[in-house]
Amino acid sequence: MNPFRRLVKIAWTASRYRLDVLVDLKQLKNTDIPLRYQWLLRLSPIRLFPKGRYSRGKRLRLALETLGPVFIKFGQLLSTRRDLIPLDVADELARLQDHVPSFPTDVAIAIIEQALEQPIEEAFAHFDREPLASASVAQVHTAIRHDGSEVVVKVVRPDIQKVIREDMQVLRSLANLLVKISVEARRLHLREVLDDYEQTILAELDMRKEADNTAKLRLNFAGSPMLYVPKVHWDYCHTNILVLERIYGVQISDLAELKARGTNMKVLAERGVETFFTQVFVDNFFHADMHPGNIFVDVSDPESPRYIAVDCAIIGKLTKEDQDYLARNLLAFFNRDYAEVARLHLDSGWVPDGTDPIEFERVIRELCEPIFEKPLSEIEFSQFLVQLFKAASQFHMEIQPQLVLLQKTLLYIEGLGRELYPELDLWETAKPFMETWMAEHVGPAATFREFAARGPELLEQLPRLPALILNATGQIRHLERTVERQSASLKNLEERVGKLSHRGRVRRYAGAALIVAATILLWGPISQSLEAAQDLTNLAGLVSAVLGSWLLVRA
Repeated sequence: MNPFRRLVKIAWTASRYRLDVLVDLKQLKNTDIPLRYQWLLRLSPIRLFPKGRYSRGKRLRLALETLGPVFIKFGQLLSTRRDLIPLDVADELARLQDHVPSFPTDVAIAIIEQALEQPIEEAFAHFDREPLASASVAQVHTAIRHDGSEVVVKVVRPDIQKVIREDMQVLRSLANLLVKISVEARRLHLREVLDDYEQTILAELDMRKEADNTAKLRLNFAGSPMLYVPKVHWDYCHTNILVLERIYGVQISDLAELKARGTNMKVLAERGVETFFTQVFVDNFFHADMHPGNIFVDVSDPESPRYIAVDCAIIGKLTKEDQDYLARNLLAFFNRDYAEVARLHLDSGWVPDGTDPIEFERVIRELCEPIFEKPLSEIEFSQFLVQLFKAASQFHMEIQPQLVLLQKTLLYIEGLGRELYPELDLWETAKPFMETWMAEHVGPAATFREFAARGPELLEQLPRLPALILNATGQIRHLERTVERQSASLKNLEERVGKLSHRGRVRRYAGAALIVAATILLWGPISQSLEAAQDLTNLAGLVSAVLGSWLLVRA
């Protein structure tokens, strides 16, 4: 399907399910969308279609399912943002987590047999034809190996990569349009975000990468009371197949079952926050797709519940600079040090040079103070982030694409934590963790540890230090001479360009003067030729001279 036909299908699906009613036309006036596009939506032929009997949430879910995996992933993200979308819509979109229509089991078996190069009966002692779950890019079947161990077999949907690339091409076209008409779209770096999203979703199709991510996350939390990650059966893994240990637990979204098992919801919610910060700031390797369909709970000990994470296809990492920036920002917010928040934003380059730091600090203070007047347990970090970005947009703060996964994951975690334990105090749980991290990674103690860790290297290089200094001095002098030569060449070039420009102006003025002089000198003979109406040679000659001169001047 070419991009145009795909775009037509998207428009048709949006019309069929009347998705236009999800947009509040009254609020369009407060956006930077040009008036012509607002009227285009108001007068859209879509409004001629009947709304139908489905609820708005179901219409949105069915439309996303019809459009495929890229759009299903978007719906999964929306389903966790109950602080931003209506609850009825969020409940319906939650069905996208693992209730996506499955593909035929015979197709799945054929894919498995081709990858393993053996019949399904030889590969497994038992293979369940009924899918355990069906998601946007793959579906899962349970099986039993010949050694008796229970496993799950994840099979990538056929031809899914082609569909994803086509959808991303269409989304890029839409993003290009939005960037042209909307300042907000440019500030959000939609193109860069889409590039990151495409890399992320295509990475989900390689089961070997997911196997590697799963094994590493399992190693990071080996023996941890907070998180369990299933074992990878490497001998069965291929590009389009992943075989993992089968786990048993309660899905995180099944609150009724968790409560019926006597689960300590406070401990569970706090461990979710601790797990997130451990992955981000200790391991720098975090599960970035922690929607409810991917998280289960081991309640064998209800007072000490443990998370079970599956689907490790999307993993996030940060640079040391990003880690340091985020840690300092979070602590500054916790300590209500708004001057530090403003300085960090300016130093990181997130807001343009020339921004008034005092004014920026004032805006952040006005935003934060009303929030901190509430009890800490009532402060929602996700809402705070949304308001912060909205306030900072007036200073043209740019969203950093490399941090989109982190922001999404943090919002997932808080959204889940609030559902489990509404009194969850994210700040109280996170602050001691961040203070400990800062003490270990920033300041004199961290500097001393760095020196101690690199002591052998420094001692090894110490005898070479004089030579290194002399070499560095020589290189600096060479660099200075090179810069001087380049500066002289640049000055030379500027002078030559100036002379050429001056000569061009002189030639244009001279040409114009000659044209005027020729016109004056030949005006008499031309007048006589016109009166005689016979010999027009003089007139033709003048016209040719004028046109030729004009073309030369233009050249």
